[in-house]
Amino acid sequence: MNNIKRILLFVLIATSVNVFSQTKTDALKDAKTTSKATLEMDFETVLKHTLPSVLDMMGGKDAALKVIESTFENMKAQGFVFEKADINGVSEIVKEQGQFRCVIEGYNQMVLSGQRISSKSYLLGIYNEADKYWWFIEAKQLKNEALTKQVLPNFETALEIPDDEVKVELIED
Repeated sequence: MNNIKRILLFVLIATSVNVFSQTKTDALKDAKTTSKATLEMDFETVLKHTLPSVLDMMGGKDAALKVIESTFENMKAQGFVFEKADINGVSEIVKEQGQFRCVIEGYNQMVLSGQRISSKSYLLGIYNEADKYWWFIEAKQLKNEALTKQVLPNFETALEIPDDEVKVELIED
């Protein structure tokens, strides 16, 4: 009987680790998919991976899509070019307040008004267990208490959410 318990415990642990690591792999994959979609201006995919309460705050998916498309068109008209959108890594996955969560580190590089803007920024990932993919929100937004109360009421986390880092350099001709 003792050996059977050990085997069952081992199977349980091995299965849990496999499911857990697969979730981290999926977080990385979904973050990269969203990053690539941003570069390609595939806003449908970006919105699929946007936290639903953020879409609600923007007036729903259709309204959010119009705002994003309009914003990017105006920026393009002013010379905005998105050069890079990379995902550098995923934190450990934690389960808090009934949700699987992680922090995603990203790197973006863009050009606007003769300047190259590089930023290391962070996303909070929340796993959508019903549809089996990750939602994201800019982690820096969670430092705005009023906004956080709207999109994630009663939000608490043990995850470390670093500050974004932005570097601006003049592009010389």
